[in-house]
Amino acid sequence: MASTSRTRLAVVLATAMLLAAAAASAVARPPGSSAADQLRRDTEAIHALGVSGVQARAVARSGRQSVATSGTADLSTGRPVSANGYFRMASTSKTMVATVVLQLESEGRLSLDDTVDRRLPGVVRGNGNDGSRITIRQLLQHTSGIRDDLPGYTTPEEYHQQRHDVHSPEQLVARAMAHAPNFPPGEGWEYSNTGYILLDMIIQKATGQPARREIEDRILRPLGLDQTLWMGTSPTLPRPHARAYQLFGPGSVVDVTDQIPVDHQNLSWVTTTQDENDFFRALLGGRLLPKGQLAKMKQTVPVSAEVQQLWPGGRYGLGLVERPLTCGGTYWSHEGGDGGYITLNGVTDDGKRSAVVSMSEARGDTPEHILAQEGAAGTLIDNALCARGRGTS
Repeated sequence: MASTSRTRLAVVLATAMLLAAAAASAVARPPGSSAADQLRRDTEAIHALGVSGVQARAVARSGRQSVATSGTADLSTGRPVSANGYFRMASTSKTMVATVVLQLESEGRLSLDDTVDRRLPGVVRGNGNDGSRITIRQLLQHTSGIRDDLPGYTTPEEYHQQRHDVHSPEQLVARAMAHAPNFPPGEGWEYSNTGYILLDMIIQKATGQPARREIEDRILRPLGLDQTLWMGTSPTLPRPHARAYQLFGPGSVVDVTDQIPVDHQNLSWVTTTQDENDFFRALLGGRLLPKGQLAKMKQTVPVSAEVQQLWPGGRYGLGLVERPLTCGGTYWSHEGGDGGYITLNGVTDDGKRSAVVSMSEARGDTPEHILAQEGAAGTLIDNALCARGRGTS
């Protein structure tokens, strides 16, 4: 899921989750090929669409890993893509936020039925917005009705003008409060980044620490995820990393690596395919939440009718997305897209098979390009999770 409205791609993904027909387009594995062979073919298929760089990692039930890369990490030098490269986590970090909220609930420090007003008195007010009617559960599930109005760029000129702007959470929430809600709380579904900004603020109010510190203390350190880092207002990433590109239109591919995420509190996380796989496997494997809280996280609701047309069978839980597999059953994920980096991921219900693909170019100039990129990446995830036969145990 895209994280901000800073690009046309992010606007579309944040409001519509364009994952159309990924499962339907899954390609059967040729006889005798391995999971590693399939992963390589799938990364090459993404690159063939025009995506500059691709890295993917799949983990089998045995723990055996398959890694594949395609394309280049730098269009100016032709440097190869690193299999261990950092990328911006973007909205995948929402799953970490949701995990911390559910841990706090298990400790009795808050309730999912608490209203926003109880935790943040007077913050959600005006133009029909009413924090006394919105619950923490609704923020987590994007059923609050709060409308996003995040700053963003849609042209190369706007990118260069805005890339180092810094916004406080209070400023971003105030922008949303200038608009009427999309619907009354609990009576619809619409992706809301502002809802997760509010959750960050609630975590800090409940613990006395920034949400990022709670994520570090409760998730990253216990799991040893030392390649998942909060960059704050730094516009750079650790090395190695692929340069990030945005396609604004024919002949207009811009290096957008140098930027500060608009919601830097929530979206300044960087990670690797190794750490992201490890996080989702630990979460679905029951290592981060008690059974009751994990069950609540997996209680899903339908997304909007518009999104259902593009994302057949997809449903949203508490910071976690449920999607169907072509081989039967479902998997869990939360994609992220911002500032040129687009990442899809997936883990089976038991947490024993997972896959992550990170792309370092956002082809967001047309809906057709968005759909093609999302579909090819979704196919990679589906193929990896449905893997059978040699090299997949």
